[in-house]
Amino acid sequence: MALAAGLLLVLSACSGSAADKSGNKAPASDAVAKIGLLTPSSGPYAAVGEDTRAGLELYRDTHDGKLGGLKAEVIVRDEGAGPPTAVPAATELVKQHQVLAVTGVVSGGSVAGILPLLADNNTALMGVAGRPEFPDPKLTAHVWSFNTQSYEAGAAAGPWVKEHVTGPVYAIGPDYQGGWDQLKGFTESFTKAGGTLANPDGKTTFTPFPATQNFLPYLNKIAQSGAKAIYSFYAGTAAVDFVKQYKQSDAANLPLYGSGPLTEGRQLDAQGDAAANITTFATYGADLDNPANRAFVAAWQQRHPDRSPTIYAVAAWDIARSLDTAIAAVRGSGKPLTPEAVNTALGSVGQIDSPRGVMQLNPVTHSPVQQWYRFEVRADGPKRANVAVEQLAVLGG
Repeated sequence: MALAAGLLLVLSACSGSAADKSGNKAPASDAVAKIGLLTPSSGPYAAVGEDTRAGLELYRDTHDGKLGGLKAEVIVRDEGAGPPTAVPAATELVKQHQVLAVTGVVSGGSVAGILPLLADNNTALMGVAGRPEFPDPKLTAHVWSFNTQSYEAGAAAGPWVKEHVTGPVYAIGPDYQGGWDQLKGFTESFTKAGGTLANPDGKTTFTPFPATQNFLPYLNKIAQSGAKAIYSFYAGTAAVDFVKQYKQSDAANLPLYGSGPLTEGRQLDAQGDAAANITTFATYGADLDNPANRAFVAAWQQRHPDRSPTIYAVAAWDIARSLDTAIAAVRGSGKPLTPEAVNTALGSVGQIDSPRGVMQLNPVTHSPVQQWYRFEVRADGPKRANVAVEQLAVLGG
């Protein structure tokens, strides 16, 4: 169900918190760790917001409803489609509610918009989506990405696409920060490997965001461009529209490549047969065979039998786990529990046994050092699934 603006989620109690292992005494009944969750409740990325919330809830139900031994109150606010909604919502979380950290945040534009506020208030941003690069070390010091840096999917894809496509490739994506970064990663790595873009001006074609719902004019231009393949980044409802219309267009005979969100989660279910054989480049798929993922998927399917988990749900799970560890470390040190102390403690979380595989946050960029995979959409009984078919680069170092 959609996130409601202003909804307060109070994480309930279970067992297994990181604080239990640290030897911390049980907190007073009124001791609460406030965490902000800023994520879309409507618009093209509403499903991403739901998956983010679901990942946090799943951690809640398999851990004591506590983070670092404290009852955790997660205060949810609507990110909307970008900075105009995200900035005032983040301001409320930081200034009024004085949360220990802000989590979620899907749009790259939202990340760029709210990060100065968080840095000025020594509050961590723990993101579930790709994020821009920030040259200012003060900003980097307060942003922790539990998904990727936005350019990395394209960086992983570019050399592979150049090797496997004979001829020019058409690059297309949404006209906002996340789209710019995603496509920059691809075009730079693809052309560096010797590839050529089929776009008439040699630059990525960007579609208005979030307004574009009719992609057929763009797709028909692609069909006439001489392209031998398409590389794209779309997510949420835009991914559904783009893939369905691709299959109906004159470009349907061209191979379609993209980053993971193009065919992930409920988007893939909605795309149906139109998604068959699409290749994506990502760090997570529900079929990854490791103990942490098998346990995570089993728990997820008990609660959400209608859909597979996505990288956003996994990132939210990993964020909650890292907060559990960081808050416990601050409390164990005897220092006051403040946003600044939590932000500092996140740097010592170490390796995370994530459903995507063991990963660790880079100490400089604060983004995951992790394995990338190539996925193909294949039949899985009556449905379709993203199947990992090849390991690619390890990025994030």
